[in-house]
Amino acid sequence: MSDIWDDRKKSLEEEYFRRQEQEAIARMRAKREAERLQREAEGKVLACPKCDGSLVEINYENIMIDRCDKCNGVWLDAGELEQLSKREESSGFLSRMWQSISGK
Repeated sequence: MSDIWDDRKKSLEEEYFRRQEQEAIARMRAKREAERLQREAEGKVLACPKCDGSLVEINYENIMIDRCDKCNGVWLDAGELEQLSKREESSGFLSRMWQSISGK
């Protein structure tokens, strides 16, 4: 008989901690969403052209490029492709692509 009560106590305890974890996750999600909305309201967040994610600036070789937080797409602003291609050697992929586009 005591085994039934022990199992019941254990079950109630597990249910309590599961509920606590779910509430903590819900609070974290609400906080992240509020921060995202605040950044959007301030105009610092750009929408991803491919999906409904937001673009986050990252530093790549001292060049600030935009990366989507959902699809991980990379987006370059004006002049960033040229800066990246100049850093590569003449046989690099970006340099060859840029030369073929610009007709050099």
